[in-house]
Amino acid sequence: MNNPNILVIDDEVQIRKLLQITLESNEYRVLQAATAKEGMIVAASHPPDLILLDLGLPDDNGHHVLQQLREWYTKPIIILSVQSSEEDIVKALDNGANDYLVKPFKIDRINQTLERIRSLAVNITEQPIKQQIGNLNKALDKLIIKNKEGINFINMDDIILIQRENRSTAIYTTDEKYITSDSLSELEARLDSSIFFRSHKSYIINLLLIYKIYPYGRWTYVVKLKNTDQDALLTHERYEELQKIFEK
Repeated sequence: MNNPNILVIDDEVQIRKLLQITLESNEYRVLQAATAKEGMIVAASHPPDLILLDLGLPDDNGHHVLQQLREWYTKPIIILSVQSSEEDIVKALDNGANDYLVKPFKIDRINQTLERIRSLAVNITEQPIKQQIGNLNKALDKLIIKNKEGINFINMDDIILIQRENRSTAIYTTDEKYITSDSLSELEARLDSSIFFRSHKSYIINLLLIYKIYPYGRWTYVVKLKNTDQDALLTHERYEELQKIFEK
């Protein structure tokens, strides 16, 4: 994508100016709005490739603006806010935000975000929001999950296996176990398919960490993985597919 348009919705003149200088120096075109109403009008009349949205707008709550935008706008939205509570961050991500910048932020933080924007913008079309979030996961090389404890950014390299447990999903890493309400299918879509493999309806495994596979009954296998005592199951059909992968 050449010279994407970015809409900045923020009532602080200094923030808008800082972002304009930074974005334009990186060859982005910048649209600006100082209120929620103005931002909605600009977004509708000149749909941007990405929106930077302040939560503390003078005429409406930014969370409400985000919800309104997500009724029709499917491209990335990054939140700008002085509000740094876990509740606000989780609420924004639940409502469809792709990232969250806490004010005051440094230029380096903006530049890091711009790098992620570039990764997202390579193939931005009218993608579903979940697919865009999946792209963000891959751009960061982290799996982003939300749970009762807050937001976790899990290094992809640390993930050993993911297992469905009761009505939740457990993510086992080299150091910790994370619980999320996300389904295995949702997580699978956000993982690198060249490394992570759906071995069974209840398991996703890291192919790089397999060290042993042996039969368990007639149509099932047990997969032993490095750095964990947890085993995974592998169906016969997926076993045959796995053999083809390893033969390549």
